[in-house]
Amino acid sequence: MGSFFIITSLLKIVGILAVILTMVSYAVYAERRVSAFVQDRLGPNRVGPAGLLQPIADMFKLLLKEDYTPRSVNTFYYWLAPCLAVMPAIITIAVVPFGSTLFGVPMVIADVFAIASLGVYGIVVGGWASNSKYPFLGGIRSSAQMLSYELSLGLAVIPVFLVVGNLRLTSVVRYQIDHGWFIAPFVGDWTDPWKWLLAIPMVISFLVFMIAIFAETNRLPFDLPEAEQELAGGYNIEYSSMKFALYFLGEYAAMITGSAVIVTLFFGGWHFPGIPDGSHGWIFGLINIAVFFAKVAVMIFVFMWVRWTLPRFRWDQLMRLGWLFFFEIALVNIFIVAGLMALLPK
Repeated sequence: MGSFFIITSLLKIVGILAVILTMVSYAVYAERRVSAFVQDRLGPNRVGPAGLLQPIADMFKLLLKEDYTPRSVNTFYYWLAPCLAVMPAIITIAVVPFGSTLFGVPMVIADVFAIASLGVYGIVVGGWASNSKYPFLGGIRSSAQMLSYELSLGLAVIPVFLVVGNLRLTSVVRYQIDHGWFIAPFVGDWTDPWKWLLAIPMVISFLVFMIAIFAETNRLPFDLPEAEQELAGGYNIEYSSMKFALYFLGEYAAMITGSAVIVTLFFGGWHFPGIPDGSHGWIFGLINIAVFFAKVAVMIFVFMWVRWTLPRFRWDQLMRLGWLFFFEIALVNIFIVAGLMALLPK
């Protein structure tokens, strides 16, 4: 039994890593195609059919570039920082249930909720280790921004766990299967006033969590840590070759992980109405996994659409939004849900 658990865990880890790394690579391609669509351009269309081999060409380009290390840097931390930027986002996906079951094995690696708060270290350490003022300012901005929105991010998910009753993401998905997705719990039970009332704080939680994820992943309109116009490239100005690429891979990995958490918390995870779970056969298990990643792909598209639609916030607007609005809204929202839970007939 112990060896079976180890083998299945390793297979899940290898499988999810392969999928996530592939998604990270092609998210860059998708970003360029979406930006071209928004701006009425063609985008990459030369390397392979429809430009599908462009990520492979980019990989070889970055691998073959000179890996230059400035003499003034703190070498150990300079090399460590890109790894710290990419690993937390990839590791966090372990807590997300990406399917129901497959051959009786739950499709989750670690069934407990966690948020990757370590991504900021890669940016801060990279900015500090460069021993240059512009990367350092980018790192300081990032630490202030990400720590500020970390509070809203954590508070926004508490109403979900208050309703579900525990911190397991599989339980969150199961609750949504039985009672409706948190983004619209009244669907399918239109006459239940409790679900209409619950929809209000759940939508608020979703909006706060979604916007906080934008800030946490340094995506426009919250990409102040790497604002080219203000900081000449921000924290990564002294990096080249694959170390430079790892920062952007970390950003896209964090975007994919954030999208997966949003789908799990508010959009029913791998569930889709009318489709049974994996206990009805391995084919349905595969369909559940496909449904989950299809939802994640839609959320990634939303991230990209927003990037090429909205302008960047000013620094003071960004911090004011986080501390004077989202923090208070998320905190009050917890009391609203707690009150609703107390008034709910047992």
